[in-house]
Amino acid sequence: MRKHTFSESQIVKALKENEGGRSVGDISRELGIDKSTFYYWRKKYGGMESRELKRLKELEQENQRLKQMYADVSLDNKMLKDLLSKPSVASS
Repeated sequence: MRKHTFSESQIVKALKENEGGRSVGDISRELGIDKSTFYYWRKKYGGMESRELKRLKELEQENQRLKQMYADVSLDNKMLKDLLSKPSVASS
């Protein structure tokens, strides 16, 4: 089965339809998702507007980028410490 990525506006629209009285089963069937996916969306994105959801996605991407930068710098630092701690071989 092909994994489908839903846009922020589609997620918000589905949540708003549910708030408006439409059943989770109907919405899930129409979107081709499991009910648990819908409940996950509601838990994660409930009460958000489209622009808030877009901002959340941007912040998550920035956070991931910063974590990667930290990991790279940390690795470089460890390599330099290892290099400096090894005894140098004196040339004769």
